[in-house]
Amino acid sequence: MNKVSTSGPVMPGAWLGMIGGGQLGRMFCHAAQALGYKVAVLDPDENSPAGAVADHHFCAAYDDATALAALSARCEAITTEFENVPAQSLRTLSESARVSPSADAVAIVQDRIREKAFIDDAGVAVAPYVAVTQASAIATAPDGLFPGILKAARLGYDGKGQARVKTREEALAAFEQFGRVPCVLEAMLPLQSEFSIVIARGADGDTVSYPLAQNEHRDGILAVSSVDAALVAIAAADQGAAAADKIARALDYVGVLCVEFFVLRDGSVVANEIAPRPHNSGHYTMDACISSQFEQQARAMSGLPLGSTAILCPAVMLNILGDVWFGQDGTKREPDWVAVLAVPGAKLHLYGKAEARRGRKMGHVNILGATLHEAQSRAAQVAHALNIAYAP
Repeated sequence: MNKVSTSGPVMPGAWLGMIGGGQLGRMFCHAAQALGYKVAVLDPDENSPAGAVADHHFCAAYDDATALAALSARCEAITTEFENVPAQSLRTLSESARVSPSADAVAIVQDRIREKAFIDDAGVAVAPYVAVTQASAIATAPDGLFPGILKAARLGYDGKGQARVKTREEALAAFEQFGRVPCVLEAMLPLQSEFSIVIARGADGDTVSYPLAQNEHRDGILAVSSVDAALVAIAAADQGAAAADKIARALDYVGVLCVEFFVLRDGSVVANEIAPRPHNSGHYTMDACISSQFEQQARAMSGLPLGSTAILCPAVMLNILGDVWFGQDGTKREPDWVAVLAVPGAKLHLYGKAEARRGRKMGHVNILGATLHEAQSRAAQVAHALNIAYAP
């Protein structure tokens, strides 16, 4: 794997590079700029959320040779905000700049088949699965994989490129619908809960992890994350933190990484997937922890000491989708931000996207409280103001 240079830290005042111009890149820009860095973003969208706040925006494709050369010439350290950036672009950049995570690490996570095998090889449990590169793999799949979920191996996120299948016939139909692209067929397990662990690892191998976030997904999109010091004490937290650390070390990873887990009804824990970047379920760190996941990303890529991940208070994160801009009659209107911000402990983060569309991530609200119960009660008020379903 490519080694990130450890010749010394990139000091504040220097330029950092970000490939990707979405909301994760935008929040990284804010955190890096607060540390004193200047940030250059490479993204093809001239109206990208990160490009709007960066110190410089290279508006070009992710594999544009001229733009990549300009980015690496300007920036001493470069990272990415999403896993589907071409791995070859990261390899090209690494020839003249410090790049983290490495192209090899990102390439593994870009492909669910490679990702599942890698997690398993690292000694971390995953759901039973088979790789599907042709229809015969479904025909010969073990009976225990049904009912299951067929997932496209590449470019899937937020539930896209996934289909729940009860039978082989349904799996074959979904495989055809996906265009016979490589897929993973995995068993649907009896779930008790879902959680994630965000960790950061420096080039020196130092690793810190954030408290466990208990998650609720709707239609494949994260809707709610709840965090409390009491949740850290549950057995799953130790298993998750140890598993995430194993995965990061096996990847020789540098940067911020999130691993999503399932807790089964028998109490066992299996890894679901890896995100080689800050994650929605870590957004609570922006207000509830000493160092946010985005500050941590800047620290790790720059070779600075990692920050404290200590939680300051319980928190609930509510994801804001474009749906909240639409009334029950389908008419568009501005959400009631006054009512949201009137709730004690509510911290609003909007992503600067010009157009609200149903299912589009537009922002999030972190709701803080002295206790988890207080944070949940306040979150219920915020959810009511935004017409978001929420049941603590």
